[in-house]
Amino acid sequence: MTLSRREFISGVSAAAALSGVSPTSLSGVPPVVGIAGKDDPLGVRSDFPVVEQSVYLDSAYITPSPLQAVEAAQAFAEAKARDPVSLGGMLQETNLMRQRFATLISASEMEIGVLFATSDGENIVSRALDLKQGDNVVIDDLHYDTTYLLYQQLAEQRGLEVRIVNSEAGGAPVDAFAEHVDRQTRLISVAWVSHQNGFRHDLAGLADLAHSNGAYLYADAIQGIGALDVDVRSTGIDFFTAGTYKWLLGGYGVAPFYVREELLERIGTDRFGSLNIAEELGQHRFRVYDDARKYGYATMGFGSVFQLRAALDYLLRVGVPNIEAHTVSLAQQLNTGLVGQGHDVWTPKDNRSPIVTFRHHRDIALVRSTLEEAGIRISFKAEGEELRAGIALFNNSDDIDKLLDVTSNWA
Repeated sequence: MTLSRREFISGVSAAAALSGVSPTSLSGVPPVVGIAGKDDPLGVRSDFPVVEQSVYLDSAYITPSPLQAVEAAQAFAEAKARDPVSLGGMLQETNLMRQRFATLISASEMEIGVLFATSDGENIVSRALDLKQGDNVVIDDLHYDTTYLLYQQLAEQRGLEVRIVNSEAGGAPVDAFAEHVDRQTRLISVAWVSHQNGFRHDLAGLADLAHSNGAYLYADAIQGIGALDVDVRSTGIDFFTAGTYKWLLGGYGVAPFYVREELLERIGTDRFGSLNIAEELGQHRFRVYDDARKYGYATMGFGSVFQLRAALDYLLRVGVPNIEAHTVSLAQQLNTGLVGQGHDVWTPKDNRSPIVTFRHHRDIALVRSTLEEAGIRISFKAEGEELRAGIALFNNSDDIDKLLDVTSNWA
């Protein structure tokens, strides 16, 4: 069952002492963390020391964690040295984290598993679907390398057909997918938000397309969850996985995995370990969890679990709808400014994600040096010919203006 707002506020256990969040700090779940102002619309900048070091516009690569999440990870590490947390306590914290994540995406706790990395989820799903010759999977050219490699291997090993949708003008609308989907399609797979240029796929439209052809929809959601608001019920998505070192403000080695409740039996586990066990039946026999806990088979990076729980508390207090409105507005400010300067912007102008990618067509060494002199951190892509800005909750309009001041000299 989905964790309600009241349950979220009151659901504090002994493990919360390690998360850096006290029961009183959850009271009322205010829409902002600190004092909001013109330079800090979400009231969060004091929680992110990175803003004192640079104009950080590289959150699509790695998003800095707030102090509250860092303190939770540090407290766990300190406890390991002085008074280690029991396995029961660590699993209790894991379940609290699953509850928070379910609340974030409007799912039920039973639909949330915990994996080690984003790629784990698509591997589990593709194996469970038993893809074979005569089946096809539809992806697009805005996806991440892992997906191409995965289906290349399945094509070679099982004869699966892989159909790739070519994007146009930086986007891949549902209609472009529809041309490639038929009754032999078993899965549509997308990066919800493309790491390449930030294009935001229409999950609801793709889910409808998949389901109308008897197929499923999977998403690599690492570039979307935590930055963009999503209700899994209204989108109809079947599965997604999201690593947590980007917009979820966490660390490494933990990746929430969503499987729609009706499909939990269909998507089995592909490996087994002691943490699959729900009940000992005697005579060395066991009952395995029948909800998404069954996917977490072995000891995980519990320090990152504590860090993520604190990060999720933080996101729930700030409010992902507030984060989306703020960062998308800044991204559109940047997109408009770059277009006005004559730059070759690859991200569609009406795109609603916090990522903007453009090609500078200038000497790469010059571009790199001028950005460094301005103290701007940004991703260099395509061997340095493209720049990708990832705008986070702590960024403000001044950050965008500083980047545009630099790019104006290249125009």
